[in-house]
Amino acid sequence: MNTDILSGKWTQLKGSVKEKWGELTDDDLTRIDGNRDQLAGTIQERYGWARDRAEAEVDTFLSDHNSRGL
Repeated sequence: MNTDILSGKWTQLKGSVKEKWGELTDDDLTRIDGNRDQLAGTIQERYGWARDRAEAEVDTFLSDHNSRGL
């Protein structure tokens, strides 16, 4: 899923993002606003993960949702 598609589907994905990464706040989700790099960076901060892990988690999440048609 490229960045443009993520931005376009952000409203639909926010609930799933919040469910998967419950430590993200509503303010975080508003600030991220569909930006993949912002999402990975915020997950990295909240969970204390390395950047590579956060990006891999986001890529897997987006791939799973893309295959479901979102």
